[in-house]
Amino acid sequence: MQINQPAPDFELPDLEGSLHRLSDHRGRIVIVNFWSAECPHSERADGLILDWLQRWGERVELLSIASNRNDSAQSVEEASRNRSMPGVLMDADHVVADLYEAITTPHVFVIDGDGILRYRGAVDDVTFRQRTATRFFLEEAVDALLEGRSPALTETRAYGCAIVREI
Repeated sequence: MQINQPAPDFELPDLEGSLHRLSDHRGRIVIVNFWSAECPHSERADGLILDWLQRWGERVELLSIASNRNDSAQSVEEASRNRSMPGVLMDADHVVADLYEAITTPHVFVIDGDGILRYRGAVDDVTFRQRTATRFFLEEAVDALLEGRSPALTETRAYGCAIVREI
């Protein structure tokens, strides 16, 4: 999957079983967020993303995808409710995570209104050695697109908990 190329379409169910397609959101910027009910890095990023979504409004859509084999539907439902995360999608067999080559939670992909991948990587610059964020890559990428510009930084190394593919 290449930056500045079409993002692969996918279809996944939400917790109620309704199917959602990436292509249903054309015309809006979409953040595909590989997400976990158990990962503290994912939980920390959720707060940032939800704050930014309030500022961005209807122009930006969030699709959080639970791809961990060890996240049960019940734990995903409970965590998404507790964190006020809208519409988490289930990818129990990690098909979409594999398609997008997602390795961690969080691992974010920003897709513009035409379905083109414009950014992939970390939400911010927090790492094991740097515990406090000084740069917010996801926010920068979305803000640039909203202003009609390409993101200055298109790829960073994702940081968080490994996506569990085998139990």
